[in-house]
Amino acid sequence: MKLEEIKKKYDLEKIKSEKEALEERMGSAHRNPSANMSQISAELAYISDLYLLVDSLYSAARKYDEAQQLIAEGDTELGEMARAEVADLEPKIAQLDEQITQKEIEKKLADPDDMKSVILEIRPGAGGEEAALFGADLFRMYKAFSDMKGWNMSVIENSVSENGGIKYLAARIEGRDVFKHLKYESGVHRVQRIPATESGGRIHTSTASVAILPEAEDVEIEIDEKDLKVEVMRASGAGGQHVNKTSSAIRITHIPTGIFASSQESRVQQENRKLAMQMLKARLYEQKREEEARKRSDMRHSQIGSAMRSEKIRTYNYPQSRITDHRVKASWHNLEAILNGYLDEVVEEVNRGMMQQMLDELKD
Repeated sequence: MKLEEIKKKYDLEKIKSEKEALEERMGSAHRNPSANMSQISAELAYISDLYLLVDSLYSAARKYDEAQQLIAEGDTELGEMARAEVADLEPKIAQLDEQITQKEIEKKLADPDDMKSVILEIRPGAGGEEAALFGADLFRMYKAFSDMKGWNMSVIENSVSENGGIKYLAARIEGRDVFKHLKYESGVHRVQRIPATESGGRIHTSTASVAILPEAEDVEIEIDEKDLKVEVMRASGAGGQHVNKTSSAIRITHIPTGIFASSQESRVQQENRKLAMQMLKARLYEQKREEEARKRSDMRHSQIGSAMRSEKIRTYNYPQSRITDHRVKASWHNLEAILNGYLDEVVEEVNRGMMQQMLDELKD
């Protein structure tokens, strides 16, 4: 592909101008409390990557044209060198062109919340105490994965069962691109294994549901203080001796919608209020996302809406050491490693599969 053809296809100067404008917006956003930092940051990351790819494509095409010119001039020695360079440059140009096309497709399919931190919720489903224990296994998996990614996880609320399982857990996972990596973890996870309490050696099936909610920025969710009902309570459940001595637990209800959130993990009432507010905003923002998705009937948003969380998405089969994701019809045979946090391969393949499904839907 010649440079002139590439210039018609990709306008490098225009991309550069957009990049510089976004860099300026990013610089001023720190001084503007109403600016949507995550959106600007996501746009800047995309345009910066695109600029580097197109700039590399221009450079390769320029060298290609120069080599073709040497071949045309008929110099035998230089012509041989030029032909070798053309042979190297042709696949490189094709690869860069494909990468740019893929980047543009990803941009069309990208979720504006991809760069955000998230609220993780885990609830046991069918299976009683075994479901609660499985919920605890899932929490440990996401905690280990977060640690490997350099993200910070802080528990907002945790209700523990008699044997150390999870009755309910909410946690904040803070970092870059957390939602992008974890958004397809929302749904019902199923486990097939022999419970420790099972004397007959029979395999039981239990479930736990996972919800991944992108955090809302103040500019996206505005809450009037008069619409909030704040209750102070004594903390309950496992959590140390202080729980019976301090009224530090907080429950906040958004009166117009009835949506509420609570936190009791900190001894400090103000810290619990802050955590509960983060969770409340995330729940209100999720409701807003679902309403917008319904209005648009947009597949990529409905895929990560609440309907997805009611469906069985993945099975963890202990006897066969196999994990199967039913949406992308893929299996992995290293169950123990994955439950210990080595989730990258699963996350990447599921994300690719879901993106391909959305791309096929757009084509249709």
